[in-house]
Amino acid sequence: MEQAQDFLDESAALRGLVSDLDASVLRKPTAFKGWTIEDVIGHLHIWNMAADLSLRDEAGFHAFFSRVAEQLKTGSMKAFERDYLSDLTGADLVSTWWEGCKELAAHFATADPSARVVWAGPSMSVRSSATARLMETWAHGQEVYDLLGVERVNTDRIRNIVVLGVNTFGWTFKVNGLDVPDAMPHLVLTGPSGAVWTYGDESAHERIEGLAEEFCQVVTQTRNIADTRLRVTGDTATRWMALAQCFAGAAEMPPAPGTRVRAVT
Repeated sequence: MEQAQDFLDESAALRGLVSDLDASVLRKPTAFKGWTIEDVIGHLHIWNMAADLSLRDEAGFHAFFSRVAEQLKTGSMKAFERDYLSDLTGADLVSTWWEGCKELAAHFATADPSARVVWAGPSMSVRSSATARLMETWAHGQEVYDLLGVERVNTDRIRNIVVLGVNTFGWTFKVNGLDVPDAMPHLVLTGPSGAVWTYGDESAHERIEGLAEEFCQVVTQTRNIADTRLRVTGDTATRWMALAQCFAGAAEMPPAPGTRVRAVT
């Protein structure tokens, strides 16, 4: 399953960014809700663990998620995750997260891609679970790249996130309580390799054109559409890009313009 290797490769790229950071840098807050780099790695580690449970121990997953749901009644996700990890911090957290990434990727690689696994919401295929972990790693990794002022070098594995964005076109409108438009705008996106990826029926009136990387940034809400060079034509395309959300959960508003950008170092 290609997505298993893509998840591991994206995790390895983030590891290369954070593995040599000292503890004081790992505790610096990012532009994402004040999460520190350590919070980001901890979040990825916990939910990678949850994905592994969903593959191999359904009862264990339900027990874990019951604990999450109970604690969220009175606290935040960040508070729960910090409590869950307890004294696992700094370089030890980074190392533990990376070892977990390798284990999860190995388990994804030997699983039936079409098998169903449980999750917080509806069940999903193993392939979708691997894609979701790739997306989460890429999206949360962006705030680390931004904080450190590092220009990210992407590969065509981000096409997995493009497809997830396409597949959640209708979801974006539904989760915001809006009617789903009859047709998705035509996408013409250029991948990191220079390959051109198109989706949706050809249309001159409803189009989104530009870099696949920037489309991914918008649908994962790591950038406001105003902070990209995407060319957006049409009412449906404009409304989609203003609200796009490729992840599950309640409706979230994209960051305000200018608030999620790469730091100048």
